[in-house]
Amino acid sequence: MRSLAGKLTLAFLFVGITGALLVALLVRWQTERQFDRFLQDLYGDEIARLTTQLAAYYQRTGSWDGINVVAIRDASMPHTDRMRPWQPVTLVDADGTVVSAGPHRTAGERLDRNDLRGGIPVQVEGRTAGWLLFDPLEGRAKGRPGSPEDNFLTNVWSAAVWSALGAAGLALILGALLAYTIARPVRDLTAATQAVARGELGRQVRVRARDEISELGNSFNRMSADLARAAELRRQMTADIAHDLRTPLSALLGYTEALSESKILGSPEVYGIMHQEAQHLQRLIDDLRTLSLADAGELRLHCELVPPLALLERVALAHGALAGEQDITVEVRATEELPALQVDPERMAQVLGNLVSNALRHTPAGGRITLTAEPRGENVLLRVRDSGRGIPEEDLPHIWERFYRGDKARSQEGSSGLGLAIARSLVEAHKGTISVESHPGQGATFTIALPVGSSGLAST
Repeated sequence: MRSLAGKLTLAFLFVGITGALLVALLVRWQTERQFDRFLQDLYGDEIARLTTQLAAYYQRTGSWDGINVVAIRDASMPHTDRMRPWQPVTLVDADGTVVSAGPHRTAGERLDRNDLRGGIPVQVEGRTAGWLLFDPLEGRAKGRPGSPEDNFLTNVWSAAVWSALGAAGLALILGALLAYTIARPVRDLTAATQAVARGELGRQVRVRARDEISELGNSFNRMSADLARAAELRRQMTADIAHDLRTPLSALLGYTEALSESKILGSPEVYGIMHQEAQHLQRLIDDLRTLSLADAGELRLHCELVPPLALLERVALAHGALAGEQDITVEVRATEELPALQVDPERMAQVLGNLVSNALRHTPAGGRITLTAEPRGENVLLRVRDSGRGIPEEDLPHIWERFYRGDKARSQEGSSGLGLAIARSLVEAHKGTISVESHPGQGATFTIALPVGSSGLAST
């Protein structure tokens, strides 16, 4: 049987039947044992009287010769009734030979120690002269079908068997329901994984409970949604790469074709435009290479101890001319007492440069960009704050994605849409974190947390 539900049902049925049978057998054994003890207590006085008489007889005669039948009165009859019938019992001598036979024994029969285990010893002067075997369950009660004792045991055994069958049936029903409950989400997950394997990314399963299988279903749904989103982002990234490469290539091809056909004459302005488009291509290719190296874990970092103030001043100086052309003030607020950072200065300057370039594109004339550094526990926080229009709330979760442009016009401003993705990859390569806070109309603040003198960043 290959069905999980069928296997679980059979397992529950097997466990139910086995448990019910064990309980029934235990009930039967314990009932017969207790009933045997009850009968022995019931016949206790008769047995004690008979044992005393037999001991006196053996002490007087020195043997069991002359004894033909040993019996006791039926104690199940009312005590006031002097006409109670006699019930024979078995008398065995010290050698295990039957002297007087009961219902299931034969005179002269040899018995072993196991047969004498439940016997009552007949003691004469401190030694065992014989054994009195009183077996009411197998001898007297069971030998008399229809007796009260036999009816009682039969009813108890019948009730135990029917209870066992009922328990087995209930186990079968509950097992089938539980197996269906377990197997149903597993079947849904199987079908969903097969659909994902066929390329149906984003396939979801219905989660009906709050158990481990439901957690598995939730994990699958998140994975499937992430796969679908990753596939969509990959398609979008491919289209964006093609678009970003095609735009400068088209300009270069157009100018080179016009020059080759003498439609235009070469001039410094034409060559300047062609050089600018070639530089745009170079930046795009460099950005893509940086991201691919970071994804593969092969990004080489040449780390050294760098003062945070020097790092911020370098970036501010590099962008000061462009900021001045846009009437934007770039200022640095940090002290020389800050602990040094063990970073790759070129890569970290690239990170801060991307953030400042991004701020310059979104800060209006007369605005301000502030670079700050401050200690925070075992980290140093580097911040780039601008007074621009801020980042819309709906764009905040996506700004780290490659080629994401909240402002579609940015593609016309020379932005590849990779700056923030590269910044995050480089910061994480330095075992740091990067985050952003922004409110519409109040600018944006990017915060980089880097460990102080991290020994785990050896130069490679």
